[in-house]
Amino acid sequence: MPPPLQRFADLIVNFGVNLQKGQILDIASGLGKEELTRAITASAYKRGAKFVDVHYWDPHLKRERVQYAPEEVLDFVPAWYGERTLQLGEERGAAIALSGPIEPHLFDDLDPGRLGRDVFPRVKEWSTVINERTVNWCVAPGPSDKWAELVYPDLEPQAAFDRLWEQILHVCRLDEEEPEAAWKERSKVLRNVAERLTERRFDALHFEGPGTDLTIGLLPTSRWIGGGEETVDGVPHMANLPTEEVFTSPDPERVEGVVRATKPLYTAGRILDNLTVRFEGGRAVQIDAASGAETLRALVDQDEGGARLGEVALVDREGRIGPLDTVFYDTLLDENAASHIALGSAYDTAAGEEDRERLNRSSIHVDFMVGAADVEVTGITRGGDQVPVLRHSTWQL
Repeated sequence: MPPPLQRFADLIVNFGVNLQKGQILDIASGLGKEELTRAITASAYKRGAKFVDVHYWDPHLKRERVQYAPEEVLDFVPAWYGERTLQLGEERGAAIALSGPIEPHLFDDLDPGRLGRDVFPRVKEWSTVINERTVNWCVAPGPSDKWAELVYPDLEPQAAFDRLWEQILHVCRLDEEEPEAAWKERSKVLRNVAERLTERRFDALHFEGPGTDLTIGLLPTSRWIGGGEETVDGVPHMANLPTEEVFTSPDPERVEGVVRATKPLYTAGRILDNLTVRFEGGRAVQIDAASGAETLRALVDQDEGGARLGEVALVDREGRIGPLDTVFYDTLLDENAASHIALGSAYDTAAGEEDRERLNRSSIHVDFMVGAADVEVTGITRGGDQVPVLRHSTWQL
């Protein structure tokens, strides 16, 4: 049975990005995702889009660049990519990005350090647009054949593709009669948790579990966000669809200890297994993994903020992704299955104006999963009291 492409596209356009009549819509897609991209385009024009601008990512082009370009130009991105992004914000446009690997093993034989230096297609100006809240945006999964084969290697190709679609429709609540209504209910729960965490004004969070003993300092005005966001012009949107997290921007100078990733991380075209990161004075001073560590080290060396945290996010067991016990090798889905932290750029909306100068700034933002049922999260008050926050992935507030 073919997937309900148009119904999924309508959910992304109407509820996820919440496209407004007369907006320009930017769609970042990839080869192998054409059918969903066309369905989203159709939905956008039906909704009243002024113009839909689609650009497809071909990872083979990145492979040629990493393999043959001179070392000194690997971190170069032409200015017009950033200018285009900033202009979309000036136009008060909208943006949809389809996630999911396209050619999962294409970069396996490349020099990992060179691969980590080339961050394209990420453009640092997206952080500016997001922090200024001038664009309503949404990242949603875009299934493809090769992504499905990576997730379900023991299934035949068609069965794997069907299974990936089945699980994505489930986590996006497309199996509900009224998926938008179902998402509004879940969003209320996430907003409520975020409000309670913000009210506590914890000074720090402590993560403790197998291989993990990490303390993350929070800012006096760190604000927890969950269940959706809003542009500067008051347009509500779901930055992630699906979303199961509540997140904030931590104090980048107060992170101490060691943390072990609880899921593999797929980033920059490489899979990192058994990732462990040690922090001192807020900086990641040691990055080890069974595979892929050198690529991550090259990524965090992009700039001064690459080795510091820009986000900490908590995820409970009530979402739809975690219970599947599936590693999707896609940050959008995997980060909403388990609590996670991110090296790199922070979100301005997750802190008060008086603390925004202290937030981490970087050209990268790399999330990796650190939560699990056996990882306890404890809030530390400014008086030093310890308050259980997550136990067995269940809220204790």
